[in-house]
Amino acid sequence: MAQMSRRLVAAVSVVGLYILLELLRRTGVIGAYWAQVMDLSLIITISAVGLSLIYGFAGQFSLGHAAFYGIGAYTAGLITKTLGGEIHWYVVALAAGAGAASLVAFLIGLPILRLRSDYLGIATLGFGFIVKVLLDNSDKISPTLGGARGMLGIPQMTTFPWVFWGAVLAVLLVRNLVHSSYGRACLSVREDEIAADIMGIHTTRFKTLAFVLGCGLAGLAGGLYAHLYSYLHPQSFDFLRSLDVLLIVVLGGLGSLTGTVVTAIGLVFLQEWLRGILPRDYLDWRIVIYAIILIVLMIRRPQGLMGGREWSLRILVGGDPAQIVTGKGEKGRASA
Repeated sequence: MAQMSRRLVAAVSVVGLYILLELLRRTGVIGAYWAQVMDLSLIITISAVGLSLIYGFAGQFSLGHAAFYGIGAYTAGLITKTLGGEIHWYVVALAAGAGAASLVAFLIGLPILRLRSDYLGIATLGFGFIVKVLLDNSDKISPTLGGARGMLGIPQMTTFPWVFWGAVLAVLLVRNLVHSSYGRACLSVREDEIAADIMGIHTTRFKTLAFVLGCGLAGLAGGLYAHLYSYLHPQSFDFLRSLDVLLIVVLGGLGSLTGTVVTAIGLVFLQEWLRGILPRDYLDWRIVIYAIILIVLMIRRPQGLMGGREWSLRILVGGDPAQIVTGKGEKGRASA
């Protein structure tokens, strides 16, 4: 009964938050500019939750996450630009973007996920550069893709309900996976891959599972991004974008979905807020301020904002917040 009440409180809280934000947007309290920033922050959240599954929970160091983000974006954009901007083609495009990223992740994951640590990071980094070069020359495959000039004319179909509920579903998917037997196997691989292998866990299989699902979420985020701005450019999916998402996962706390979500939304709004308060001649200094904030945070709290912990629903229904055993090196009770 207690677990049911916590789930009910969670569902009501999420629906209430959605209604509140929708009302604020419709009444103009949240302007068009900040509404679009909010949409972007939720898209980045979906992508970051995918990397959190790969690195934070499964322990696989990936530096090519933006490549799958780009694969999903270009696949989804190509479908709606070619077939039309009807809602059913939009749904097909999002599914195709996530599916294409998952398929590519599966194909390259079979050989490279046998690597570990820095070697895996270098392999995914190399794949990211390959995808960037392919996107730059994609017009030679199909003029519709635009190549280095970028893809224009994508229907602008991404709205707040799509990104909000997409982010909610991404968090629920990863949360439920982590608390399943598959998730516990991924956590054991992260903590000690050799020990997990000795205990009979098929480590490559579970690493591939986390990698494919995480990259699929990046592809879904890419599809939403493509239909938010109606324009794609290969520069939006380079190594620096992979580094941005990696920073979100690390700063939020490895193994903490709460930290990933809070950090993703916070960093996107921080960048845009700095863009608004700095004079035009000093606009580039926002990157310096942003970097200083990151450095100070890592020095003062190297374990990240949440340190592997999650916000528990017990805070809402009364009682002490529970601690979850998913953070790297963290111990405690599992929260509902």
